This record gives sequence, structure tokens and C-alpha cells, in this order.
Amino acid sequence: MALSRSARRSSRWLALATAVASAATIAAAPAASPGAPGIGDPYFPNLGNGGYTPLHYDLGVSYQPDSARLDGRTTLTARATQDLSAFDLDLQQLTVDRVQVNGRRAAFSRTGDEIVVRPARPLARGERFAVTVVYHGVPKPLSGPIVFGSQYGWMKTKDGVFVACEPNAASTWFPSSDHPDEKATYDIRIDAPKGLTGVSNGRLIASGERGDRAWFHWRENRPMAPYLATATIGKFDVRTGTTPGGTPIYVATDPTLPAGKVDVYGITAEATDYWSKLFGPYPFETTGAIVDDMPQAGFSLEVQSKPAYSAVRSEGTIVHELAHQWFGDSVSVRQWKDIWLNEGFASYAQWLWGEHRGTTTAHDAFRKAYRAIPADDAFWKIKVSDPQRDTMFSDAVYERGAMTLQALRERIGDRAFFRLLPAWTAKHRYGNADTADFIALAEKVSGQRLGDFFHTWLDTTGRPALPGE
Repeated sequence: MALSRSARRSSRWLALATAVASAATIAAAPAASPGAPGIGDPYFPNLGNGGYTPLHYDLGVSYQPDSARLDGRTTLTARATQDLSAFDLDLQQLTVDRVQVNGRRAAFSRTGDEIVVRPARPLARGERFAVTVVYHGVPKPLSGPIVFGSQYGWMKTKDGVFVACEPNAASTWFPSSDHPDEKATYDIRIDAPKGLTGVSNGRLIASGERGDRAWFHWRENRPMAPYLATATIGKFDVRTGTTPGGTPIYVATDPTLPAGKVDVYGITAEATDYWSKLFGPYPFETTGAIVDDMPQAGFSLEVQSKPAYSAVRSEGTIVHELAHQWFGDSVSVRQWKDIWLNEGFASYAQWLWGEHRGTTTAHDAFRKAYRAIPADDAFWKIKVSDPQRDTMFSDAVYERGAMTLQALRERIGDRAFFRLLPAWTAKHRYGNADTADFIALAEKVSGQRLGDFFHTWLDTTGRPALPGE
């Protein structure tokens, strides 16, 4: 079709106007910018990373016990939450060999424990992308006052490694957004010398041998905070089965440990099923335990789906760590200052276990613990709702947190209290929450105003009065 001269002139003006408008739109669009180096947790300002949301980690780790060298390849799939010119990953100590974004080589630099990645082209807000990091080195555990003065993280054992990373040591062995508010699903592949077993989270998808090496592929299909991931390696006797309630169970035990009086497999099965009745359906595909000979650690950890036990293996410890599968693993803290939502609840579960066993009541356990601590003891000087970084695992967080829950139970009654616990785990299942969320739900379930109650038990120093006295 031919156009008249006037029509051609109009067409040229229209094209020019469109081009000017498009240029104005482009100029007005915000430029891509780097993501923040942390998510702003006051206890660990540079943990986690801004600008993207983690979706899935595919971890491959190959370990040489003789030299303690780790060779790793991690692919993180994420979604950009802004137009990104660069973004950070948390990685401590290890050497980065190369980085790719969406299969293309990316520039990177290091600032302390932060790896700054600059993709070949900016990432658009909402874009799904994959960053692959190849790295190596000798991971070293962390130490300090935070975790009872103990070492934690990637800890070498006589035949392998014990991996327990709360609160900030996941990034000692894989690049991540290392904060509990940054959950993702995981595939974890472990390569180790033949004769050793690599144990991780979720289900064992496959395993085998190649030459003098053994490999294990684990998959955690439920969202998981980085500190709950493990790649524990060693000589283990493995027992598998199902709990009476039908949950698959996997227990790996160091064969050099004495048999002892604690049936880890049996208690794990019983407690998994009992907590499922009190706290709501078990949140993960498998339950179990990793029982290693690592007395230097001096603690156990609620590794998702398989708590890891070092030298602490009592019945009380087992039921505590399994309660964390609901309180801490499925429902995780939004910031580390809310850690009582993990430890207070798991400690209170130990009192509930006493009721289950018929050895004591939570009422009596509460009063016994309360009266054993003088009013002028430093225990009462910790503010449980914000215990501070270096005292975030203090006794008060555990025990006064448990006291708070029993005092709440006596305030609102058993009927409301035992509706509240499964309501909490259901409302925030696989997510994150804080103390304000718990107070709001407790008020909704009980029909009571509880602000003053929680203020007294969580926000103040000094010993509160016992309920009813």
C-alpha cells in the first residue's frame, strides 16, 4: 500500500515522537545497583545478602580427610528482588576459583567474608538466575563466646568431619546467603574416601563408589536455613526404618562409641511421633540422628531432619533437638534476637517429655528451676527477647524461655495452650517468625490481652513473680 506525502510526513513525526517517549522511559527507569552485603540482622549485620531471594542450592563437596582439603562446587538458584548490577555471597576462608552466572563467566572480588559477584549483564528484578561458584581450601571451625565458648562449624574428627553450623558457620564450607531468614531447598552431594559415609539432610537419593571414592546424594525438599545444613563424614553404622507413626528414619552412629544406656534410634522414633501429636504433623520427609565421636564440640544441634550429636547424648538432649524440627527448623527466627522461640520451646519440650513419661509435671519442673536460681543471680539480668549476640545461647534464653511458656500455659489454660502450639507451627510452617507474631497468635487463640505478661517475662530483667504467688 502506498502512502501520500502528508501521510508519510505524519508517519515520520509519529516515529520520532515514539522514539523520544521510549528514550524518556528508559531514562526514567531505575538503574541496576548492587545488592546489600547483609540483610540487616543487628547481631550479624553482614550475614544474608540483599537483592535476591535464594530458591535452591546444589552443593557438591569432595573431602580429603588426610589433608583436610575441601573442593566444592555450589550452584545457587535465586530470584532477583531488584535490578542487580552485583550481588554478594557469604563465604569464609576458602579460595574462589571461578564464578559463573547463568552459565557465563562473572567477575568477582572479595571483601572479608563477602564474595561480590558482577554478572556479565545486569539482572532484572524478578529474574530467576543461577550462580555457580567453584572453590577450594581447608575449612576451619569458628570459635568464641557465642556457642558456649566451643568450636563450631566444620570440625575435623579422627576419621572425617562433624558439621554443625549454628549460628554463622554454614559459610565456612559453602557460599550462601547465610541467615535463617534466607531459606531454600537443597541437593547435597558428598564425595569421600571409600569406607566413609557422607550424611546430610533429607532423603538419600543415591549412593555408590568410583574407584577408591564413595559418593552420596541427599535431597532436602523442604525449605532450610543454611546453618541447618550438614555434610558430616566418617565411619558410621547406619540403621534405617520407620517410626511407629510411619515416618522414615535414618540413624548413623560412630561404631567406636560405647553402646551406652541411651537408645538413640528408639527415642528418636518415639519422640518424633509424640511431638507430631502435640505440635502438629512432622514437617519433614525423614527423621533421624547423626551420632559422632566429637567431644570437643560439647554440643548437639538440630540439623534439619537429622539432629547431630557430638558428646551430648542423653534422652533429654534427643527430645530437645527433635522438638527443634518444629521450633527452629520448620518455623525459624526472622532475626537472631528471637532465638528464645527456638531454644525456649525446645527446652520446654523437655518438661513436656517428663509429663509424657510420668516422671514430673511441667508445673513442678518450672517451680524447681525457678527456685533454684536466686533473685540476684546474673541469670535474671539477661533480656530474653534480645539477649545480645555473645549471650544469645545463655542459660536464660533456654530456661527462662521455657518458664515463659509454662507461665503462659498457667495463664491461658491447657485447652488454649495446646491449641496454640500446633497453630503456631501451622501458621509459620517452613517460614520465619518473630516474638511479636507469637504474642499476636497467643492473644488470638486465648482471647486474652497478653502484652504485659510477655513484657514481664521476656523484656525485663529481674526475677518475675511466680504465677499464683
